[in-house]
Amino acid sequence: MIKVSRGRVDRKGDRRPAVVEEQGGPISPEPRINERIRVPEVRLVGPNGEQVGIVPIAKALELAREADLDLVEVAPMARPPVAKLMDYGKFKYESAMKAREARKNQAHTVIKEMKLRPKIDPHDYETKKGHVVRFLKQGDKVKVTIMFRGREQSRPELGLRLLNRLAEDVQDLGFVEAAPKQDGRNMIMVLAPHKKKAEAMAEARAEREAAKAARRQQEEAAKADNR
Repeated sequence: MIKVSRGRVDRKGDRRPAVVEEQGGPISPEPRINERIRVPEVRLVGPNGEQVGIVPIAKALELAREADLDLVEVAPMARPPVAKLMDYGKFKYESAMKAREARKNQAHTVIKEMKLRPKIDPHDYETKKGHVVRFLKQGDKVKVTIMFRGREQSRPELGLRLLNRLAEDVQDLGFVEAAPKQDGRNMIMVLAPHKKKAEAMAEARAEREAAKAARRQQEEAAKADNR
């Protein structure tokens, strides 16, 4: 890091020149390129990955200028350092686009929670099961909690039976990652999807694109009928 202090005025009224001070700072993640590579020689790699061999840094820079490319230090810790001939601006752009696409497709598994009562009525059960199915299709885990109240606490088999039933109903989409266990007044089970989050997201995008294409075809067909 370069720090520049302000110039000061001495007794005669003349301003003293600014003082430039070097301070330690974080190492730049950017590789050294061209004249910033200050070593006597490098192991040179050509633009297509071919091994040129160990050459003086002056010769490597000359080859870079002749090919209208940059000399980029790709392995500074090697002895001698490895440098490659490339279009560094294009390389940075393509790397940024790849990183952006990777972040876009990055998937984080989320644990959803679904709460049920041991004596749940059939309609509510189907509704709750529908939510569990949707979560598993999205690639998310589901923590299913059976809540016992009053005398229900003396009948844990009711909760166990309900959890086993739910696990069987959604076995095509998920599996029991954590078996049912008692936790105070509650009984808990964790379901995990067969498909990974990234796969579920990819399928969802494909379904949306297919739906859009179908709508466009219907609109085009309707326009053709009206002509």
